[in-house]
Amino acid sequence: MLREIRELGFEYAELSHGIRLSLVPGILEAVAAGVVRITTLHNFCPLPIGITRAAPNIFKFTSSDARERQSALKHTLKTFELAERLGAKLVVLHMGAVEMKDYTDALIRLAEAGLRETPKYQRLCAEADERRESRKERHLLFAYEALRYLESEAARRHLLLGIENREALEEIPFESDFPFFFRDFPGGIIRYWHDTGHAQIKENLGFIDHVMHLESLAGDTAGFHLHDVEFPGRDHRPPGKGMINFEALKPFVKPEHIKVLELSPSITPEEVRAGLAHLQSLWGPE
Repeated sequence: MLREIRELGFEYAELSHGIRLSLVPGILEAVAAGVVRITTLHNFCPLPIGITRAAPNIFKFTSSDARERQSALKHTLKTFELAERLGAKLVVLHMGAVEMKDYTDALIRLAEAGLRETPKYQRLCAEADERRESRKERHLLFAYEALRYLESEAARRHLLLGIENREALEEIPFESDFPFFFRDFPGGIIRYWHDTGHAQIKENLGFIDHVMHLESLAGDTAGFHLHDVEFPGRDHRPPGKGMINFEALKPFVKPEHIKVLELSPSITPEEVRAGLAHLQSLWGPE
């Protein structure tokens, strides 16, 4: 896996939330041999025993079940331990969700059918927003409690934590809450991780302006998951093959930011190279 990444021209890689425990020895060997360097790990990595597919939300820091919250912390610490062994800089986190029904898929289906401007769509948006706002406080408190603990553990291991923006409306932090996270954790360990596809889906659904959202968090940004979106919600496409205006994001992308191409397994090596070339043509080689 890592050799293929290197043969595509990449010197660095992220280990995502689909890495089975059985792969770890080979990964450690490859990194020790200089095949590639690891910049970031995406929680949970490696996968918890018994889980065989990518499952970043298998345990939530925000769950009403204290045992699930404890499991989320336990497996996050395992991610930290592997990150430390590999010399990674940052761990990407999903913080959890408000317990409510899924509105996101229904809105995507309506938008895909060209019904975004209809009263039905607008009512559904208003209902989703009202429910998530009215139910978020308890779950946010759980998220803050987890982050206070994880911040100290990450500092001990010289790691940064990247709080990722999510495409699902029920997942937290909500867009309006992000600035408070970084105000309440001013030490520089808790940072913002911008996923371009997720932000574009939220714009397509009418909840944010992608560029303005990134601009508002530019001072707290540590890095990016980079992929494109075919309207309204098909993401993980190669940059340049969707609707994202990557040129408009350029002012907020700095050389020191970590940049990770996060693409669908269906993407061919040629499409990977073309997506990278598209970004470099707009942003420069770094």
